[in-house]
Amino acid sequence: MRKLKLQVQITVDGFITGQNGEMNWMTFPWTEDIIEYVREITKPVDTIILGRKLAEGFIPHWENVFKDPQNPEYEGGIKFTSTPKIVFTKTMAKSIWNNTKIENGDLVEKITNLKNKEGEDIIAYGGGTFVSALIKNKLIDELHLFVNPTAIGNGMPIFKELTEMQKFSVKNVKHFECGIIALIYKPI
Repeated sequence: MRKLKLQVQITVDGFITGQNGEMNWMTFPWTEDIIEYVREITKPVDTIILGRKLAEGFIPHWENVFKDPQNPEYEGGIKFTSTPKIVFTKTMAKSIWNNTKIENGDLVEKITNLKNKEGEDIIAYGGGTFVSALIKNKLIDELHLFVNPTAIGNGMPIFKELTEMQKFSVKNVKHFECGIIALIYKPI
């Protein structure tokens, strides 16, 4: 079975965006150690899954980075543009992006089928409602929470949809020079 990883930026107080979608709290620029970490966790990835709201910014951003070999994020542009993507949405019927499929079906069924297909790892990037549904339905095999050294007081959490307690074991903790700490968990 393929592994589904979640990579998400999060505040110290547990939010992935501010109340109005603000993301200005994220720590940038990243240092080489965190860039290398992302290279390593995305190396075995052959599928990216996203919710529609995040896809609307994520896919065009990386396509633009890919067009500019001078961009310091160019390597990421290659990876995130060339890797096939699936956008889970109830509001779109067909993809407006290259190398991207739209999925409108039952989330649990579609993700379970995807994980049972031949292939390498799958990585989820969000957005919040999508990630919350993945966590609630116990579809994530490995959580990579990139905790930024910032608290914002209120915003969008990713664990708000839980209807029962979930327990995790710590797989690893990594501290990066830019101040971000990656907490890597596996469901128990």
